[in-house]
Amino acid sequence: MNVDSIRAFCLSFPSATEKLQWGDELCFKIGGKIFVMLGLDNPRLCFKCAPEVFAELIEQEDIHPAPYVGRYKWVMLDRLNAVPDFELEDLIRQSYDMVSVKAPKKARASEKSKTSKKTSKKKSSKTRSSRVRRSVAAGTRAGR
Repeated sequence: MNVDSIRAFCLSFPSATEKLQWGDELCFKIGGKIFVMLGLDNPRLCFKCAPEVFAELIEQEDIHPAPYVGRYKWVMLDRLNAVPDFELEDLIRQSYDMVSVKAPKKARASEKSKTSKKTSKKKSSKTRSSRVRRSVAAGTRAGR
């Protein structure tokens, strides 16, 4: 994978955003929380992974604990082809999944609301009509 394909893949996730930080780091986020960091000047990649995956990855050449966040099971790939493309996509997907669980509920809710807008509109109209029926029924009882 190259910088452009990684960028496109990361932005394909629901509610994913990007922001250039710390000079040349392109950070991909969900709800303000980073799930992938991509160095642009010197192409390198950082992402979060499960503890057992972390232990396996850092044993490979050109992969090591990421500076500052390695203790949280983030790895850094010194070159973008340190792992095969299909494996890299899977690792990025896992990072997104782990980070999105800890993202603010508002970010996760916006993701869900995009997929169920029609359902919520139907529910809200039903709720309004049942409130109207209840208030009309209460008004007729009060008037008796």
